Order: sequence, then C-alpha cells, then structure tokens
Amino acid sequence: MPGSPGAPARTATPGERVGRTPAATVASDVRFAEGMIPHHRQALEMTSLVEARTTTPAIRSFARQIAAAQTPEIKAMTTWLRELGREAPAGHAHTTDPGYGMATQDQLNALRAAQGGVFDRMFLQLMTRHHEGAVKMAGEELAGGRDQRMRLLAKDVHSGQSIEIARMREVLGSLPA
Repeated sequence: MPGSPGAPARTATPGERVGRTPAATVASDVRFAEGMIPHHRQALEMTSLVEARTTTPAIRSFARQIAAAQTPEIKAMTTWLRELGREAPAGHAHTTDPGYGMATQDQLNALRAAQGGVFDRMFLQLMTRHHEGAVKMAGEELAGGRDQRMRLLAKDVHSGQSIEIARMREVLGSLPA
C-alpha cells in the first residue's frame, strides 16, 4: 500500500483495497439493467428488418451503429445481473408505455410490412421515439443509480442515443414526403 508522500509503502492486509470502495448497488441500478435489456432487444429487432426493406444508406448505417452499440451493452448488463444472482429478462415486452418509447406489436407488424420510403419514415419515427425512451431511462439511472458500471453504461446510452436522435431527425426531415 502506498504511504503518504515520502513515506515507505507497506504490504496490504488480505482484503484491503486501494482507493475508493465501489458504491453499493441499489434498486435503480437493477431496474435500469432489467429495463434496458428488453428495450435494446426491441431496437435490435427493428434494426434486423432494415437490410431487406430499404436501400437507403443512412437507414442502413443507423441500423449497423445501433446493433454495434447495443449488442455488447446487452451482454454487459446480462453479465452484471448474473453477478448479482439475477437472470436477465427474457425477450422484450411490447408495451404501450409512451414514456419509454417501446413500439407496440401493431407498430412492429406495420414496420415489418413496410418497404422503401414508407419503411424509412416509419423506422426513423419509431427508432427516434425508442431512443428518447432510452435517454429517459439512462437519465433516471444517472439520477438514482450508484453502481459505477451501470452509471457508465447509462452515460454512454444517454450521449450516444442523444446524438443518434439528432441525426435521425435530420435524415427524417430530408426524406421525400
């Protein structure tokens, strides 16, 4: 263990930590992970539709970026929950809760049936709302969470998806009516 400036170091005792002790996990941390996993899964479901339904480069790029970010985030949250002795939620819930931007089953079915420009517009509208919900969830974690890993993930979600929202709105505004 390092001593004070100019003082000799000493051998740590078993279990002794250097630096700050990590903050204890709180319910907000668990709610964030348990809510964000199904939320991300739904985003991945929507992005999986892109390749077969549009040739628009911007839409395809969004889908690749979303999948590249959210797939490892799901894995990280799943691993974190398992470390706590909890299982990750299975699948994703199709809810009409407007506060978190989840698409309904009817909206997903309409997206599956759409092609070309109709698909592009619908995808951007649904994904923008979906991202807004994720930003809200991340903000709640940053306000009430204590676990360092979940807070870092929430910061990444908040900043990354806020940027994507602005970009998606820009592309949506440039699409033909």
